[in-house]
Amino acid sequence: MEILLGLVLVVLAGLGTGTVAWPMKKINELHFEQYLFVFMLSAIIVYPWLVVLIKVPDLVQLVKTVGLKPLLISNLLSISWGVANVLYLVCVVRIGAALTGAILSAAGMSIGVIIPMLFKGSGLFSNAPNIFSPAGVVILVGLVVIIIGISLVSVAGFGREKILKQESDASKKQQGSGSFVKGLILVIIAGFLSSGISLAFVYSQGPVIAAAKQQGAGDITANFSVWALCMFGGGLVNVLYAVYLMTKKNTWHLLFARKDEIVYGSIIGLQFILSIILLGKGMLLLGALGASVGFAIQQSLQVIGNQLVGFIGGEWKAIKGRPRNTMYLAIATILVAVIILAFSNTM
Repeated sequence: MEILLGLVLVVLAGLGTGTVAWPMKKINELHFEQYLFVFMLSAIIVYPWLVVLIKVPDLVQLVKTVGLKPLLISNLLSISWGVANVLYLVCVVRIGAALTGAILSAAGMSIGVIIPMLFKGSGLFSNAPNIFSPAGVVILVGLVVIIIGISLVSVAGFGREKILKQESDASKKQQGSGSFVKGLILVIIAGFLSSGISLAFVYSQGPVIAAAKQQGAGDITANFSVWALCMFGGGLVNVLYAVYLMTKKNTWHLLFARKDEIVYGSIIGLQFILSIILLGKGMLLLGALGASVGFAIQQSLQVIGNQLVGFIGGEWKAIKGRPRNTMYLAIATILVAVIILAFSNTM
């Protein structure tokens, strides 16, 4: 039952993180940097720290018990995730959303799945099987199937864009080969860095959860403590990037000009951190292999969640034929991979 519950939680986590773009269908003429500021400030800093400050009796003692090394390593990993978010935004402009999303997901998932089997994590994850164990081999097979599915998502995305609009000569000239190659290099780097969000949890959750429970914290508070202490660096990178954009464009006056951006940004911040909490709890319930299996399933459902937002938002309404059929095949392929990964966890 624990494994089944863990699977359900990581699936919900993937759908939760994969659908965070839904407010962009609701907000007209979105002020991006202001929305990003509210979203990331609430998700990674305000909400988790509110829980910790209210529910943990002695924060100073909590930090002392955990120790400097786990907090330093986890925050460096979370900073890598924060940098990946910024690079993602740059790469979407350079090489398009379809290719950026596919490469970033495939690269990030590869690192996030393989590393915990090579270098054991903390707590429960220290017992993870080796990469060439029977379970490890099945996980690698599932990973290959996922990457095939993500590649099909990219192909379908290109087909959709081709049908929706014909590039003008001016836009073709604007995106020269130099810009494309730089974008390609950046998105590969971003993909590797994006796994930091999972690795930060894998390598820090053991001591943080133990220290929080020493002070009487329950499972939920203990999980919030992990993300508050260990994801602060990544959240700060995103908040500072929004600050940089508002300063560069001289648009600070727009920060509180739109109530819908504040409301939706706060709601999505809550959706994101709750999804991340579900991911952490689900990974633990899945057992020693949860670091690899849980992250892979969450990322797979995140890709499906991204497409779900597009379908509901009408992005595929006028698209028929090969692109739509390719997208259906991609989703089916990813679901097959999820089944393979679930099976590996029973080994």
